[in-house]
Order: sequence, then C-alpha cells, then structure tokens
Amino acid sequence: MKLTQLDDWLKLRANVNLPGGMWIDGRSAGAEDGATSPLVSPRDGEILTHLPAASAHDVAKAVRSARAAFDSGVWSRISPRERGETLIRWADLLEEHRDEMALLISLEMGKPVTVAWNVEMKTTIGLIRWYGELADKLMDESPRGKGDALALVTREPMGVVAAITPWNFPMTLSAFKMPAALVAGNTVVLKPASQSPLSVLRAAELASQAGLPDGVLQVVTGSGPITGAALASDDDVATLTFTGSTEVGKQLLHYSADSNAKPIWLELGGKSPNIIFPDAPDMAEAISVAGWAISFNSGQMCTAGSRLLVHRDVHDEVVAGVADYLGALRIGDPLDPETQLGPLASRRHRDDVLAEISNGKQTEATLVLGSDQPVDGPGWFVEPAVFTGVQADDRLAQHEIFGPVVSVLAFDDEDEAINIANNSDYGLGSAVWTSNLSRAAQFSRRLDAGLVWVNCYEEGDYSVPFGGRKLSGHGGDKSVHGLEKFTSMKTTWMAV
Repeated sequence: MKLTQLDDWLKLRANVNLPGGMWIDGRSAGAEDGATSPLVSPRDGEILTHLPAASAHDVAKAVRSARAAFDSGVWSRISPRERGETLIRWADLLEEHRDEMALLISLEMGKPVTVAWNVEMKTTIGLIRWYGELADKLMDESPRGKGDALALVTREPMGVVAAITPWNFPMTLSAFKMPAALVAGNTVVLKPASQSPLSVLRAAELASQAGLPDGVLQVVTGSGPITGAALASDDDVATLTFTGSTEVGKQLLHYSADSNAKPIWLELGGKSPNIIFPDAPDMAEAISVAGWAISFNSGQMCTAGSRLLVHRDVHDEVVAGVADYLGALRIGDPLDPETQLGPLASRRHRDDVLAEISNGKQTEATLVLGSDQPVDGPGWFVEPAVFTGVQADDRLAQHEIFGPVVSVLAFDDEDEAINIANNSDYGLGSAVWTSNLSRAAQFSRRLDAGLVWVNCYEEGDYSVPFGGRKLSGHGGDKSVHGLEKFTSMKTTWMAV
C-alpha cells in the first residue's frame, strides 16, 4: 500500500472524481426519467454524490442491450483465450488503480481503507486474474467406447446473467460472480447494493478500458424493490446470482416463478458456529481469531463467527481473551490507516444492531462487553459486544445480527456441541479448534455447513468453492465449480 497516512488518503479523496451514472453500453448513463438517489457515507454522514435510480424501463433497456451483445458473438463466440486475456488486462488495471478503488470502498461502506486495499482488492484482483488464466484450460467430455457414435458433452454460456450483490463486500462479492460469468462467454447485468455502487461502477469503466466490448458488462443502480425486482423478473435474463439477505433471496425465487423460471443461485445469511475445544493446538491463537472472526468488517459478514461455542473447561479463559481482544480494537475514521474497526454501513443498520444488543440485555444472557448506545462522534459506529450465558434457542443465537456482536454458548462434550452448532436455520460457515485428528475429521463431517475450517477461520483460495446450505443458500462461488451455474450442459450425439 503506497499511502500510509490519513493525510495521504484525504488528498486522494480530494482528487478523485466519483462515478455519477450507471454503466451502460460502455459509457456512463443516467435514468431515462432523470431520477436519482443520494449516496451517503457511513464515515461521517456526508452525501457523496447522487446516482441514477433505474426504473423497470431502464433495466429492460440494459438487459436488451446485454442480450444483443451476447447474440452478436462479440464476446460469446470469441476464443476462450481472448476472453481470458481481457480479464487479465482488467485485473492489471484494477491493480494499477488499487488506491483509488480502496478509497471508494471505504467511502461508500465504511470499511477501513487498509482492509479495502489489503483484503478486498487483493481478492478481487486475484479472482479476476485466476479466471482469466483458467479460460483456455477447461475441457469438454467425449465418452469412450462408442464405436458407432461420437458423443460430446459441452458446457455453453447461458446468455444474459443477472447479478445482485450486497454492500458489505462490494467488490469481492461482485468478483465472486462477474469473472466466472464472463469467462464462460455470458454477458452480465449487475446491480450493486444501493449503499455501495461506486467501486463497482469504476471497475466496470476499467473493464471497458481493458477491452471488454460494449454491452457485455452493464451496471444498473437503484433500489432493490424497483431495480432489483425488474432485473429478476426480466424474461431475457437466463440466470440470476445473488448474495444478500435471506428475505430478499426468497423473494427472488418468486420473481423467477412469475417470469421465465430462470435458475436463481443464492448465497444468503449465516449464524456460523466457531467451536473451541480444550485441546486447541494454540489457545491464544484460537482466542484472537475468535475476536477477529466477529469484528472483521465490523461483523458485517455472512460467515462471521457470531456463535462462539466453548467447552466449559476453557470457557472463562476464552471469554476473557476475546473481550480483551475486542476491547483493544481502535475505532475510528476508516480513512485512517491506524483504524481497525470502522462504522456500520448505514444509520438504519447501526440502529438495528443496537436494538439487538438492547433486546439481548433484557434476556438471561449477560453483556460482558459493549453497549447498546452509539459511539460518540460522526459516523455510524458500534462498540463490539460479547454476550455470555446464551442459550441455543435464544434470539441472540438464532438471528443474524450482522454486526460485531458475539454470543458465547458453553458445552460439555462433542454431541452437545454438534447439537448446538446444527441448531440453526443457516448452514454457511463453521470452525472447530482441536488437536485430535479423529475428532477434527469426524466432527467436520457432522457439521451441517457448506464451509468448515479446522484450527483456522475464514481461510480459502480461489480454487475452492464458497457456499452454504439450508437458509444460507445453494450453489458455490469461486473455483471451477463457480462456472457451473453460468453454463448449460449440452449433449451432442453423432451417429458414425
């Protein structure tokens, strides 16, 4: 990271022009009726800019254009190598503009700029480059043993892919979807969250500079109930991929049923159990990672370790250590490189999180760290909170708060830990800390979750899938498996 001081980032802020329109057909565009919505920064409540509020008519035009681009073959029928080279050039441009991209992320959703630079943009650039390098290395199938016929099994692009992404990781979660859909030969219409569209809009502009043909990547801005609903209901959208809330995910399934029955791929909420046994190989590491797992991105993470399951033999040690870790975090301006905990993404979300803390105080659980009052000063900050004495069926253990609030649940043995861990409508992330190899292997199999980390948390690679089960959704992002939802399988049988 080239900029290491708050003043450096403030100077960059003064010199960066914020995107002011949607990205349609390779250029910035407004809504046809001129409607706009203010974009407010959680850093200080400042109105950053006004962006178009796309109507159903605007969405339809964007989708028609994406369909025309797909049908023209300007992207779908060029060689995989050419598509891959374009994605790699795009990744290179994002690397070149990494400071600017990190600034936009920090301004729009409050993520500390160091995290935006070191984590979010690293993952974004890496994923786009990984799919670009994968482009010409995929193989179709030709089953053997057919003396009188030739059978081919091919994967073909779907057409127009709609992607709806959330505000907590505006670039990373868009990168979970865009490069996989594009490298498969599709065109994409992406609707970022209304709270955090700036970085995605700038990324789309850089994609055009990298050589992505006009109409292949469209970005529409606006509200979920209008813009998102129109995109999900459009008959020319071949498939839709979504990351966001469980409630919205369910609604998207209705939109599909009421339109062309398009496949809907969902990555939804989570209430991830982080389970610590007394034989954790490094208890100090387990404790610090437990603190990180609920405070990273201010707890605004679907895989946040929001349920901390601790064996009674080490319960007090772990609680004290996690409270010390969280209490020492530096809360402040997300543009200050020294800041460790930024604001929540909106005033409304901050108030919702504080209400959950307040409600938790009315139960038999004990608040050992934190407050249900906002942090003084500008911006929408919340102190990290730790509840002990939480029961498995309590709201604190069942509801996704999506903030820096951890519920500690005690257990006595493996069976009790499994029962508590799997007692959730969600099934996304999970972790187990133990030195016992047999326990690690067997316990991981018993956890009802799409992701299991052993003696670590939130680890992964571009080559392994990310996804959940139950109300956490279905289908995987990342890896070769991430291409499956953006392609249709075709069997061709040739008589010889």
